[in-house]
Amino acid sequence: MHFDRFGLAFDYPDNWSVDIGDSGGRHAAVTVQSPEGAFWSVSGHAPGGDAAELARAVLGQMKEEYRELDSEAAEDEVAGRRLPGFDMNFYCLDLTNTAHVRTLETPGAIYLLFCQAEDREWDRVAPVFAAMTASFVAGLG
Repeated sequence: MHFDRFGLAFDYPDNWSVDIGDSGGRHAAVTVQSPEGAFWSVSGHAPGGDAAELARAVLGQMKEEYRELDSEAAEDEVAGRRLPGFDMNFYCLDLTNTAHVRTLETPGAIYLLFCQAEDREWDRVAPVFAAMTASFVAGLG
């Protein structure tokens, strides 16, 4: 399937559901969820902000919710673009979970990408997350 609204465009699996977030007009946000509960999201924010601060804010929110969260700085390179952020591991309902937050700065926006899955699902969906991210980045031109 292909999503293309609000300046956000990417491919995603046919059997995943799409939810368009209501951010009160501050930014566009879209979340795509697997049938098992893993999810990938992207949001576009106005240019000129601090992308690193945005990623740290997400990390801070996660630390508030999951007190025993482990995190480390991380970075991906997709289609020649640098996507810095954090990798996180935590317990939720006695299950281990992994989440990644990445940012991407362009002249027109700062994009925040976030994905999360329970670890039993992670190995299967991580390549799907990577493909969605690659299709999003490719769509930016």
